Amino acid sequence: MIKISQSMTEDHRCIDQVFVEMERAITKSEWEDAWLIADSFDEMMERHFSIEEDVLFPAIEDATASASGPVRVMTMEHDQIRYLVNVLRTAITEQSRDNGLSASETLLMMIQQHNSKEESVLYPMADRTVQTLEEEVSRRISEAS
Repeated sequence: MIKISQSMTEDHRCIDQVFVEMERAITKSEWEDAWLIADSFDEMMERHFSIEEDVLFPAIEDATASASGPVRVMTMEHDQIRYLVNVLRTAITEQSRDNGLSASETLLMMIQQHNSKEESVLYPMADRTVQTLEEEVSRRISEAS
């Protein structure tokens, strides 16, 4: 069975690839492509967040008897990432290369920091405490692929 940390980290990498494609389209001012790729990126991020917020985070909170700490921080960061995605989508709608690149740079930094915390703290915690979810996490990731 694939560990939760492996499944979720691989999902991060897939989302990262789509982000690179989106940023490339913005750089080239290919607005239709940027919009379509942003749709895919947004959909992938929301699916990933859904797995975490609906399945993984509650299980970690139950297993650790904690409703605060890392899970709370990650959830707040999800909201910040959602906000930044909306800022980026506005720049794409306005066909503003400068605003799009600025928003993508901020979003990239936020995502990289967020993913690093999940991969070094939260996912290993999940591997230790909620192994029963490995199959469900893997299934939900593969359903969207």
